[in-house]
Amino acid sequence: MRTYWNTAKGLRTIDQWAPNSWVQVTCPTQEDADFLQNTLHIPDYFLDDIADTEERARYDYDDGWILIILRIPYVKEVKSRTPFTTIPLGIILKGDVCITVCNYETNMMIDFVTYQQKRGVGFTDSVDLVFRLFLSTAVWFLKRLKQINSRIEDAKQHLDRKVDNADLISLSRLQDSLTYFATSIRGNETLLSKLKFKLPVDELDADLIEDVNIEMNQARETTGIYSNILESTMDTYANIINNNMSTVMKTLTIVSMFLMVPTLVASFFGMNLINGMEDNPIGFPVVVVLSVLFTASFWWYARLKAWL
Repeated sequence: MRTYWNTAKGLRTIDQWAPNSWVQVTCPTQEDADFLQNTLHIPDYFLDDIADTEERARYDYDDGWILIILRIPYVKEVKSRTPFTTIPLGIILKGDVCITVCNYETNMMIDFVTYQQKRGVGFTDSVDLVFRLFLSTAVWFLKRLKQINSRIEDAKQHLDRKVDNADLISLSRLQDSLTYFATSIRGNETLLSKLKFKLPVDELDADLIEDVNIEMNQARETTGIYSNILESTMDTYANIINNNMSTVMKTLTIVSMFLMVPTLVASFFGMNLINGMEDNPIGFPVVVVLSVLFTASFWWYARLKAWL
């Protein structure tokens, strides 16, 4: 899907592409790819790089065309091993052409457009658009990190109930998400430091870059803090599971030991040997009484040793 935006005074849609406008391509179809390659003449491999979900944040230059790949946060709507992850957002620039391409529809881009429309100022140039996308990315990383932290806090509140492996697996998936976030944020920071020297930056852009650096730094530090908290929570969960297992094993061991005492007495008198009780009419009651007495004695000894 293609959307053409006039960015001169505010942000409003236009019917067709015009120079110095912003072309927003979301979930590109073959028709969109043909338009970008045949009408705007962008290098064909740009779209392949952007479509690669594992593509790192980077800068590329080819015959006047600039490709900037930015990693942005993304939440998978369907049940997944990693509910929070990152995806590439491609920014393509050349002269009066400014294009963004993303193979997923994200809340970040919807919010970015809505916020810029509320500002009513638009963008001074394509460089201003690039750094504002960086700023929006950092802000959305912080938003997604708050959601992850909320899940961690919920997990902490459930520590007093029965804990199973499913809880630990859920936390492990959040740990994977934080790892993706940390890697992507570091890549974006490295890319930002390079773009300062690759793009024509004016005084206003320099102020915006400083704001982006602050937000990126906060996102990176927050990711590290939440990773440590999550690791501690997972260790606590693992310890609780191990403790529950130890308690179960202790209970089974004690029960086995209590059952062993009467079994030993009954086995002794039940052997096919002469023990003086074969013809005794009170033989069976004697065995029962002895079993009870020995079991009671073992119970008293176990209490004395604090086994119970």
